[in-house]
Amino acid sequence: MKLIVGLGNPGQKYKDTRHNAGYIALDEALKIFNLKMKLDVRFKSEIAFYQNLAKKAIFLKPVTYMNRSGEAVKSVIDYYKIEIEDILVIVDDIHLETGKLRLRELGGHGGHNGLRHIIEVLNTKDFKRVRIGIDLESNMPLDSYVLGKFKEDEKALLEKTCRQTAEAIEMFINEIPYKDIMTKYNTQT
Repeated sequence: MKLIVGLGNPGQKYKDTRHNAGYIALDEALKIFNLKMKLDVRFKSEIAFYQNLAKKAIFLKPVTYMNRSGEAVKSVIDYYKIEIEDILVIVDDIHLETGKLRLRELGGHGGHNGLRHIIEVLNTKDFKRVRIGIDLESNMPLDSYVLGKFKEDEKALLEKTCRQTAEAIEMFINEIPYKDIMTKYNTQT
């Protein structure tokens, strides 16, 4: 079973903010898979299940707020006995241009509190991730910037990135080697 996690903050206040790029991309994938999420308090998450023949996946949006994301991820991993190599986390990245994708098989948190907490709770950096570029505005406080809404011109870039992320998710679920998925999307401009 695969676990696809989109990181973000719950609630209308944070809807469509840069820091919720993981939620936004996961929502695009849910449309493609024709899935609806439901709140599951056991896992402190919105959750959806996918199955097609032998392929199974869980789509997860933790509702714990970004800096506590690891709690939700760990609860699902433990309950469903999901292997670390079957986890894919989708997250925003201020170190990439808006709309740029960067897929990684492992790595650090890069200053991202959601990734930091997942790494801390799981006690490993060895999970796959899709980083979605949101850029950085140097003349604005970081928290104001990441919790701000995407500008109109950024939304078009994000839309394309979300479609590519959904395609990468589908490949991941279909057990295409992650190195091949990385090659496809990390070389696109």
